[in-house]
Amino acid sequence: MNREEIIETTDTSDIEVINRILEGNKNLYSTIVRRYNQRLYRIGMSILSDDAEVEDVMQVVYINAYENLGKFAFKASFSTWLTRILINECLLRLKKRGKTIIMNDGNMENEIQHWQAGETPVTKVLNTELKTILADAISKLPEIYRTVFVMREIENMNVAETQTCLDISEVNVKVRLNRAKAMLRELLANYYKKEDILHFHLTRCDRMVEQVMSKI
Repeated sequence: MNREEIIETTDTSDIEVINRILEGNKNLYSTIVRRYNQRLYRIGMSILSDDAEVEDVMQVVYINAYENLGKFAFKASFSTWLTRILINECLLRLKKRGKTIIMNDGNMENEIQHWQAGETPVTKVLNTELKTILADAISKLPEIYRTVFVMREIENMNVAETQTCLDISEVNVKVRLNRAKAMLRELLANYYKKEDILHFHLTRCDRMVEQVMSKI
């Protein structure tokens, strides 16, 4: 795809792009990859906390999504569908490590106790650059709170989409977000810039596009 074609499709809806891909314009899939690299990276990091593994997961997700585009029935938004594929793949990776995170509704008392007994997110980073402080603090949140915080506050996903992706209730989305904010609020409430957090830089975006497009 040349630069003009990328620019032309920047404001095109997901549905239009997908329909054109299904009609045979395979090169347009790079538009999808560029459009969702940042979101998938941030959410993947919120679950796995491993940069290299998240990039690998992203490739798997994009390829799986491409291979199943014909099965996508537009019953939910494409972004929700793609995000759910990512979350499922991340949870599968954790399971293979012998670690399980319960993302759907359930008893969170153990996670709350674990957080309260652990080190606070700011004890070792008070003299660090602001975005590093926030990234470090977020990384120390229990996964179930961290993922909701990233989806809602950094990726601007609405409650309904977050609820659908994580298979939890609307109330639980709000509760988890409030708990995440409470954990971060004392030092960080007025200081973070979401654009600087877990940023998937242009060179990495280009590399992801090349890797995905070479495999589909």
